[in-house]
Amino acid sequence: MRKLFIAAAVLALGAGLAFSKKERPAPAPNGIELPADFADWRLISTSARSDNDTMRAILGNATAIKAAREGRLKPWPDGTVMAKVAWKRKTNEAWPPASVPGDFVQVEFMVKDSRKYAETGGWGFARWVGKELKPYGKNPDFVRECFACHLPLRNSDYVFTKPVFIPSVR
Repeated sequence: MRKLFIAAAVLALGAGLAFSKKERPAPAPNGIELPADFADWRLISTSARSDNDTMRAILGNATAIKAAREGRLKPWPDGTVMAKVAWKRKTNEAWPPASVPGDFVQVEFMVKDSRKYAETGGWGFARWVGKELKPYGKNPDFVRECFACHLPLRNSDYVFTKPVFIPSVR
């Protein structure tokens, strides 16, 4: 009986792992791949958009976090990667004056490589939409749409994000 229980537990665990693993999404049309570890990156800032009622967390890879802490933002260094994770804004049912993240909308990336992406201010852009993480854009020209929005931010290296101050104690 004990062997049967152990075998059933192993099968159940294996089945749970199979269902919890998400297949790697396709790259963006310009070849940028979704970084597998982006959900473990550290917070650079947050934002909210009133035009589409979304809340966003802006995360950064180690290069981005180091640059933000050192104030090296004009320009951000090559190797910087920022993720902007967006959710629909939802009213907190327990406390209506508060907003909380609702349904996941998308995750967008900016990848700094001043040579590779010289035509778009040194930044590569990518986006994956919905829970299924479908790559955005029909072809590599989708980046023109991204860069057009970032163009007015020439003086801040084409970046909307303002890193937040987080006090630390040692």
